[in-house]
Amino acid sequence: MEKLERPIRHAKITHDMTAGQLVDSLSGCAFGAGRLYEAVDIYREMQSDRECTRFFGLAGAMVPAGMRQIVSDLIRDREIDILVTTGANLVHDIIESMRLHHYRGTDATDDIELKHHAINRIYDVFLPEEHFVKLEEKLRPMFSNLPDRLSISELLSYIGSKLDDDGSILKSAYDMHVPVYCPAIQDSIIGLQAWLYKQTEQLNVDVFADMNGLIDRCYEAKRAGVLIVGGGVPKNFILQSMLITPKSFDYAIQLTMDRPETGGLSGATLDEARSWGKIGEKARSVTVYSDATITLPIIVAAAKSAKWR
Repeated sequence: MEKLERPIRHAKITHDMTAGQLVDSLSGCAFGAGRLYEAVDIYREMQSDRECTRFFGLAGAMVPAGMRQIVSDLIRDREIDILVTTGANLVHDIIESMRLHHYRGTDATDDIELKHHAINRIYDVFLPEEHFVKLEEKLRPMFSNLPDRLSISELLSYIGSKLDDDGSILKSAYDMHVPVYCPAIQDSIIGLQAWLYKQTEQLNVDVFADMNGLIDRCYEAKRAGVLIVGGGVPKNFILQSMLITPKSFDYAIQLTMDRPETGGLSGATLDEARSWGKIGEKARSVTVYSDATITLPIIVAAAKSAKWR
């Protein structure tokens, strides 16, 4: 039985408190507030550990929702060493880099009417369909100048080198020499455009080639930490990378709203990953059950305003 050693300490809000002070005031709280404090505490320790390789998993529609600059800045601030994300987030990153905007809309709408006006909806975000035509015009000449054979991360690095927007995730990753892995790139407009290009032109992308560099980085890491936004393919691709090494992750944070009862990967607990040896027996870990568009900015802001910097 757990000992009664940690009484609840009630949060206190003060005038002009920083994000770091707000989160620190939650240190004695329970439920989601307590988990949010623990996530920030783990994140601070992970970032201050100079021998830790920091992985970042980005799933969900985080770029359309407005989280793009946060991720880009984390890369430029050297708080991300390895990024694993979905093709969809990179598609929207490229669209934004072309000065083509996403727009705030509503989920209470007539989607048939939107279709007739050539507007795509991502929950309460609207995106003009013509943006994808311009995206194709942007990508096609890039494909024509690629080497005969390359990996997905090399493809993404090349695209990043051609973007003129320091707020871009891909451009920031290229500038800071941070590898971007996207194992399910086929499941995106980038993948669709690449397939269309391949119908008439040469394009040879080795989908297994990235495993070499990723596994090497896992072997070389003295310690490893991960912040997982959502779940899905990025989560598993990161965590499984440790399976053929004698190591495991020392720090792990997951931001999700999915539940574990269905057995789905995005809802799988980090403790479940310990049974696989993906996360260490003594690793610090926490799952925060909340909308990541709320928790990610708070965690980053609290860490940046903290004294450990």
